[in-house]
Formats: sequence, C-alpha cells, structure tokens
Amino acid sequence: MTDASAPAARRPGEPALTALGLGAPDLDPADASPHTFPGGGRWRTEIPSCEGPEALAVVLKEASRLDVPIHRISQGSGVWMLTDAEITEMVEATAERDIELCLFTGPRGTWDTGGSTRTDSRGAGLRGRGHDAVAGCVEDAVRATELGVQCLLVADEGVLWTLHRAREQGVIPAGTTLKVSALIGPVNPASYAVYEHLGADSINVPSDLTLDHLTEIRRVSGAPMDMYIEAPDDLGGYVRMYEVAELIRRGAPLYLKFGLSKAPGIYPYGHHLRDVTLATARERVRRGRLALDLLARHGAGDDMAPLGSRLPGELRRFETRS
Repeated sequence: MTDASAPAARRPGEPALTALGLGAPDLDPADASPHTFPGGGRWRTEIPSCEGPEALAVVLKEASRLDVPIHRISQGSGVWMLTDAEITEMVEATAERDIELCLFTGPRGTWDTGGSTRTDSRGAGLRGRGHDAVAGCVEDAVRATELGVQCLLVADEGVLWTLHRAREQGVIPAGTTLKVSALIGPVNPASYAVYEHLGADSINVPSDLTLDHLTEIRRVSGAPMDMYIEAPDDLGGYVRMYEVAELIRRGAPLYLKFGLSKAPGIYPYGHHLRDVTLATARERVRRGRLALDLLARHGAGDDMAPLGSRLPGELRRFETRS
C-alpha cells in the first residue's frame, strides 16, 4: 500500500504556474495504484536492447559512471542469436551486480517466412507460427535457464502459457520469471488480467496508454507493469520523462524502461551493427539518468524497490493441468 503520510510529489512547473494563476487541479487520490513490489518499493528500472556481452559491459560501465541503479537488463534479438559462451558471460556479469538478466525466446513471425507480417495489417506479428515456432521458444527457454538465465521474454500467449506450465512441472526452474513483450502488450484491463492468469510476472504495456488507462488496469491487477519512458521509433517514439512520477503513482509496481527514439533498429543483432548498438546502449543509460534526475527534482524518487529484488509477488493464475 502507499504511505499516506509521505509528502506529495511536486508536479512539473507547479510552483511557477500556481504563482501565475495557472495551477493544475488537485490530483485524485482514488487514481493512485495501491500496489507495490514484494519487499517494498513502487518502481524498478530496466535497460532494454542490451544485445550481447560487449553491449552489457558498456551498460554496466556507464551505469557506474552515472550512478544509475539497474534492476533488470533485457535483450531483444533472442536466445538463439547468442552462443553458450556469450550467455554465460552475460549471466556472470549481471549476477555479480545482482541484476536480473532477461533474454527473448524463440522464432518470431516477423522474421520467418510468414508473408502476412509484411502486409499493412502485420498479420500475427511476433507470435510463433506453428508447432515448430513454439518448440523453438521452449528450446530457447530450456537452454537459457540451464545456463543460468532467470527471466525469459515472450511475444506469444501460447508460448507464455506453455512456459508457465513448464516451470510448474519443473521443466524449467520454478523461480524463472516470464515477461511479456511490448510488441504484444495489452491495452485494456481485461487483457492485462488474462496475461497475468497465463503466467506473466511482468507485462509490458504500449507506451501510448493514458494515465487513466493505467488506473483502470490497476483496479483489476497488481501484476508488475513494464513501460518505456522513452519508446523506440517502431513502438511510437514517445518520450514521457516529465510524466514519470505520475506514471509511477498510477501504474505501480512499475518497471521504468529507458529506451531510445530516433535510433536505428538493431534486431536481430550481429557485429555488422556493433557501433550503433554500443552507442545506443550507452545513451539508454544516460536517458535513465535524466529520468531519475527528474524524479528526484520532483520529490518522487524515494520509493524505488531494493536493488537485487526481482520477484513479482503472489499473482493469480489459471489452473494448470498435465
């Protein structure tokens, strides 16, 4: 629950605008999310699009230099785009700092032979097409968890449910967390609750959802939410830094994702994209510093979840059967 005795955060420009007779209406306490992460705190941080050990090293170095706390680092190209040695190096580097590493699973419709994904409607998008695509995602999940990865990123409801059942039955470790990609993120309370019931521990919503949308979702689900504070261009390119405090107030428990607009796409990553990947990895951390500085200036930066925390708390699930 939120701390009713804590002072309210200052809204951007509020003192100056109030003095000019342009003050905003009072915030409605009923809009605030009542939820927190287990162990305390209302927000965590994530650096996305960290595509291999070299990019990870850049992120960790820049995070130390700029004093940016990181709870999770995620990768977008996929488990199958990394060697065992690369995955092991990333697992060891993040474990040393008690940061959760999240790798994307399996084949995606946007990269296979499915012509519908190249139509204006985008067809089924990133979802796994056919049995073999689901099998590839499961193969990735088993391989990654055997190498020590504790968080898996998914872009298909069937894959999510399959991996949830797999951890229930011990095929992958029970402590594995499952994160829903922004590319299939839910846009209403009903669908958000469905993802929670299918096994999601962290659900990435599209970055164009309004503040009221976040409040509506929080009235039906306390499952952790991921949201790009700055979204890549293929997700809209939205920059919502000045809304960070209110996004937390409405959407907690919330992962603040520091993406980057006006940057080239880098999926699937290879060494031919090395320079832009390392440069954008560094800049994502700096964007994180900018957002955290805004939180601090507005008096809303004190409710971060403890570093090293990664579990989602008790969530609601559909019944699983063997």
